[in-house]
Parts: sequence; C-alpha cells; structure tokens
Amino acid sequence: MGVKRIDPDRANELMNSDQEYVFLDVRMPEEYSKGHVPNSRNIPVMIRGDGGVGIRMNPDFVDSVNSEMDADCRIILCCQKGGRSQKAADLLTAEGYVNLHDMRGGFIGETDVLGNVTFPGWSSRGLPTTRR
Repeated sequence: MGVKRIDPDRANELMNSDQEYVFLDVRMPEEYSKGHVPNSRNIPVMIRGDGGVGIRMNPDFVDSVNSEMDADCRIILCCQKGGRSQKAADLLTAEGYVNLHDMRGGFIGETDVLGNVTFPGWSSRGLPTTRR
C-alpha cells in the first residue's frame, strides 16, 4: 500500500474516526513531554548518544513498535517537524507495515532556515494537545 502523506487536519479527522488509528509520536521523550497529541504513543526513532551527546538511531525502534502493534495496524506517524517520521515510515515499511500515514509538518511544523513556520504542524494549527 505504501506510505500516505497527510496533513495534520486529515490526521485529526482519522484520529476522530471509528477506524481505530494509532498515533505514533517518534520524537525523543523530552520533546514528547513538552506536549503531544492526546492518546498518542511515544516510541523514539532517534535517541541521545552516549553520555547524552548528539543523537543516533534507536536500535530498538522496530522491535518496540512490533511489541505494541501488528503490521496491519493503522498508524499515523509524527515527529517534531516531519523528517524523523519519514525515517520511521521507511523502517516500518521494510518490516512489513502496510497502513502507514506520515503526517507532514510534524508536531510544530516545517520551518525555514530562520525558524519561521512554513507549513503548520499539529500544535501550530491549534489542534488538541496534552502533557499527560
């Protein structure tokens, strides 16, 4: 089926439908704790490097997703701005996941080199967020 690219408004519609979508936030825990989509799950695709320096791929990402979800589960992927969720989609596609939706703009939105939002994400559109 491939990965479908959707905007945050469509992601919100799907989450509010009766189709049982899972919202998978692939940001690091410290980003997730500052605000996230209600009822989302957090499995980071990237983690801090040794001693907290830099970031690297999470070697347990696919195994963690496999332990919580089936390959035919309907999943909406989200990160901070949109880049890491695409990497997560590539990893999960290779693992056999078939109902993936990559949310463009991530949680805060795509930005230009100056940090200005050029494509609003989930929170910058005023969609529901929580810190719980």
